Amino acid sequence: MADRESGATVQLAPVTGRARIDVLDMLRGIAILGIFYMNIPFMGGTVQAAFGDPRLQGWMPADRWAWSIIEVVAEGTQRGTLEMLFGAGMMILTAKAMTPTGPVAVADLYMRRTLWLLVFGLLDVFALLWPGDILHTYALASLFLFPFRKLAPRTLLILGLLWGTLGFVGGAAEYPQRVALVHKVEAAHVAQAAHTPLSKDQKEALAEWGKKLDKLRLTPKQKKEMAEEAKARRGGFLGYAKWLHLQWIDYAKSGELFWVLEAFSTMLIGVALFKWGFIQGLSSSRTYLVAMIAAYAFGFGARAMGVHERLAFWPIPKTIWATEEYARLAVTLGHIALVNLLARTRAGYALLSPFKAAGRIAFSLYVAETLIGMWLLFPGFGLGLWDKFGWAGLAVTATVTIVVLLIAANIYSRYFVIGPLEWAWRSLAYCKRQRFRRHDESPPAIVVGP
Repeated sequence: MADRESGATVQLAPVTGRARIDVLDMLRGIAILGIFYMNIPFMGGTVQAAFGDPRLQGWMPADRWAWSIIEVVAEGTQRGTLEMLFGAGMMILTAKAMTPTGPVAVADLYMRRTLWLLVFGLLDVFALLWPGDILHTYALASLFLFPFRKLAPRTLLILGLLWGTLGFVGGAAEYPQRVALVHKVEAAHVAQAAHTPLSKDQKEALAEWGKKLDKLRLTPKQKKEMAEEAKARRGGFLGYAKWLHLQWIDYAKSGELFWVLEAFSTMLIGVALFKWGFIQGLSSSRTYLVAMIAAYAFGFGARAMGVHERLAFWPIPKTIWATEEYARLAVTLGHIALVNLLARTRAGYALLSPFKAAGRIAFSLYVAETLIGMWLLFPGFGLGLWDKFGWAGLAVTATVTIVVLLIAANIYSRYFVIGPLEWAWRSLAYCKRQRFRRHDESPPAIVVGP
């Protein structure tokens, strides 16, 4: 049906067949499977270990290596890749709305998809009991993304980096303050050893230092919370569900705005990378190589320094306070560049090809990971494996699960063109039942207009 102003016929239909961009499916598949490495510590271990002292989850040499490698190479980068892909996906979906006379129907479709994603995300939280859900977070961030689609790539990049810049400024300001505190404490200890009366400033420094040391120890409140967690995790369904719902409410109150802002900022960078052709494989091999080397050099270096600082388990000043978000973005960019480089070689393409199937049913795989972790492997009414593994054991469990899901995705893709949840999401967004099985005939595109 024709657009009233332009007279052009506009058809809205999912991107399928050769119109899909293989490297985006590969990136999405790698990210959605790889994110299980980051989620499984919460699913299979204690909250205090996942978000506080990692030694509580086991600290044998293999555990230390597993934790350190994931922190440097993977932590946050799968989330970062998905966020950038959301930005790129917005550009693909709304391509028909890029002109001044672009149809309102495109915006309607985009908003419907986003609002339905929000519904699915809340179902993941409250029905499937996953307090670490990212779907609703990405939906909330995506609601604000559409008006930014026509900005220049450089402007999008600058806006996207503002979140990391705020973190850098805050961390950089805290670093010299902590250095000064350490010097005051050292001077106070020297004075105490010499039996010299302490100054008011030294007393205040020791008191502040004592508070920071207390944060490295389990408080009575935290010990009580760990006991409540163990009871809920190992008990029946109702107690388990109630505890997980309360966990999500606590996370939402304290950190939902943080995660939405992070996701939105990274999506803006994804839009910029798409406009430059970087994320979808249109840049030169030299560009990808240089970007990969530079991004990994900074990202891995900053993160390795951060791991070294954290392994001291002491309130020393930490450079990672300033570099954390920049390093996450850098390693994410390095991963994207590496995948694009590999996809240009015959061997690399063959290696990455299985992830295309995973990328095309990423939504369904994400929920499958939730079901495996939160309903099958770890709860008391499942296999009861909660808190049975250290970091290395959890990493091995995640690897086995990922391999199984990757194989299942490729078998599934032989018979179906879309995942079950993707099918539901797409059908709801387009207000029409979509093609599901491969032998089904493709339905005609939806014609939108007056």
